[in-house]
Amino acid sequence: MGLGPRSLHKAGRRFPAGDKRGRGAKGSGRPPPGRQRPPDRSSEPAPDAHPHLSPEALGYFRQALSALKEAPETGEERELMVHNVLKEVEADALALATNRTGSEIMQELLGFSPLKPLCRVWATLRSNFRFVACHRCGVHVLQSALLQLPRLLGSPAEKEEEDVEEEEDGKDGPLETLEELVLGLASEVCDDFLFYCGDTHGSFVVRTLLQVLGGTLLESERARHRGSQSPEAQRAPAREGKPSDFEVPETFLNRLQDLSSCFLKDIAVFITDKISSFCLQVALQILHRKLPQFCAQLCSAVIGYLSSRNSSADGSPLLLFLRDQTSSRLLEQVLLVLEPPRLQSLFEDHFQGQLQTLAAHPIANFPLQRLLDAVTTPELLSPVFEELSPALEAVLAQGHPGVVIALVGACRRVGAHQARVLQLLLEAFHCAEPPSRQVACVPLFATLTAYEVYYRLAEEEGAVPAEHQVEMATARALGEVTVLGSLLLQHLLHFSSPGIVLRSLGALTGPQLLTLAQNPAGSHVLDAVLTSPSVTRKQRRRVLKTLKGQYVALACSRHGSRVLDAIWSGAALGARKEIAAELGERNQELIRDPFGHHVARNVALTTFLKRREAWEQQQGAVAKRRRALNSILED
Repeated sequence: MGLGPRSLHKAGRRFPAGDKRGRGAKGSGRPPPGRQRPPDRSSEPAPDAHPHLSPEALGYFRQALSALKEAPETGEERELMVHNVLKEVEADALALATNRTGSEIMQELLGFSPLKPLCRVWATLRSNFRFVACHRCGVHVLQSALLQLPRLLGSPAEKEEEDVEEEEDGKDGPLETLEELVLGLASEVCDDFLFYCGDTHGSFVVRTLLQVLGGTLLESERARHRGSQSPEAQRAPAREGKPSDFEVPETFLNRLQDLSSCFLKDIAVFITDKISSFCLQVALQILHRKLPQFCAQLCSAVIGYLSSRNSSADGSPLLLFLRDQTSSRLLEQVLLVLEPPRLQSLFEDHFQGQLQTLAAHPIANFPLQRLLDAVTTPELLSPVFEELSPALEAVLAQGHPGVVIALVGACRRVGAHQARVLQLLLEAFHCAEPPSRQVACVPLFATLTAYEVYYRLAEEEGAVPAEHQVEMATARALGEVTVLGSLLLQHLLHFSSPGIVLRSLGALTGPQLLTLAQNPAGSHVLDAVLTSPSVTRKQRRRVLKTLKGQYVALACSRHGSRVLDAIWSGAALGARKEIAAELGERNQELIRDPFGHHVARNVALTTFLKRREAWEQQQGAVAKRRRALNSILED
C-alpha cells in the first residue's frame, strides 16, 4: 500500500454483599482512586479558530493505521511506512488530536512511533498545549505520548535516528530531545498548577506526568492505554495490580520535587476539590516509591490541615473528613503510604475509640479498611482488634464485609489473633455451635451467608441450634461464590492453623468442589490450597482427591483448566498418571474444547496414550528437576 507522507442478629438474615459505594465492586458507583474513567469525549466542540480534520484526511489515517497493524513487525518497508505516516501526523497534529475519531487513531499511531517522529509531533502540539491538554480528545493524545517514554527513553535506536535525520533537523533549528520536551511540559504545568489539576481534562495530563517523572506507571494507567501500544509492547507481561518502574534521568526526579512543592502551597484546595484531589492521590503513590521524604511531607500537611479544622461532636476533627466523599478518598491513600510509627500515632490521636462507628458508616468504612490494610505491627493490630472484634457480626449485617476481610487480612499479615478471629467468624455465621456445624464453614464464608439462610432452615430466635445434617449439605449445590467470600477463605487458608477450613473443604462433594474451582472468584481458593505454606502435602491431597472423576470438566472450563494446570504442576508422578488416565478416556472431547486442548498439550496426553514408557521417562525427568530446584531454594 502506498502510504505516504473499570442484622444478622435475627435468624434468616443474609449478609449484604457490600455497600454500593464499594471500591471497584461490581455495580459500585465509586471507582478506585486513580481509576476514574476519562471524561466523555462527545461534547464541547473545538473552537472554529483551530483547524478541522477533513473526511479524506481521517480516512487516510484510518487506512494507514490498519496497514501498520497488518504489516510485518520489522523490516525496511515497515520503517518507511511508519516514517511517512508520522510525517503526515505531524502536519495535521492539532486537527487530528482534537477530533474524536482522529484522537483515537493518533493514540494508536503514537504506539508505533520511533523517538524522533514522536518528538516532532510533540513539538508541533506544544504551542497549543493548554488547549490540547484541556480538550476532551486532545488530553488522551498527550497522555499517550507521555506513556511512550518507558519504551523510548534511552532507546538504542536514538543515535541511529539522529544520524539519519540530522539534515532534516537543520530546517527549523535543532529538535529538542524527549527529555527536554517532558521537562518543558512539566514547567508549563508547574507555572499554572492549580488550573491544570482542577480542570476535568487537564488533571489527566498532570496525573500521567507525575508517573512519568517518577519513573513509575500505576496499573490503572497501563491498563487504560495497553490497547494503544505497539505489538511488541502489548506482548510484554504486566504483573496485575503492581506498578511498573522504569529508569528516568535525575532531572525528572528534580522536577517531581518541584511539583510536590506545588501541592504544599495550596494543600486546602487539593484536599477539598474532587478533581484536584485525584492528582494529589497519584502524587502520594509515586512519591512513596521514589521520594519518600517528600511523601511524608505531603502526608503531614494533609493530616495537619484536617486536624486543625473545627472539632466534631464525637471526637477528632479528622472524623468529619472520614465521612466526606472527596477527603475520605485522599485519607485512604494517606493511610496506605504512612510509615508504621506515624500510622500508630494517627490511630491513637484520631481513630482509637471510633472504629465501630466508622465501620458502620457508608463512607467512613472505606478509610477504615485502608487503615487495616496498612497495619503491619502487633502493637497497632492489638488495640484495633480488641475494639473491632466484638462487632464483626453487626458489621457484616450492615453490609460492610470489606471491613471484616481487611481485619482478617491484617491478622494473617501480622500473624496474631488468628484463632480468635476464626472463632468469631464461626459465631458470626452461626456455625460455631454445635461443633458439627463447623464443617459447613466454607460454603458459608464463600457465599457470605449465615447457616440458617444457606440451608433454608426456619429456626426461631433464641432456639437451640440444630445439629448439622450431612445429607442435607451434600444434596445442596454450592451457592454463588462472592469475591469477598473468596478473599476471606484465601486469608484463612494462609493462617498458621487452617485445619477447620481444610476439613470443611474436604467435606465438599466432587460437584461442589468442581463448582468452586470453575468459579472466577472461587478458583483462587483452590490456588490458596496449593500455595499456602500452612497446608501440608497430606492435607492438600485430602482436599484434592475429591476432584477425582471431575478432571475433564475442570479441563474444559476457563477457570477450572487453570486450577488443573496448577494441580498438575505440583503433582507427583503417581498423581500425574491418575490425572492423565482419566483425561485420556475422553481425549477427543478435550482436543475439541478451546480450554481442554491446552490442558491435553500440557499433560502430553497424546504421548501418554501412544508411548507410555516415553511419557513416564519424560515426567520422571521433570519431577527430578523440580526436586533439585526445591532443594536449592530451601538451602
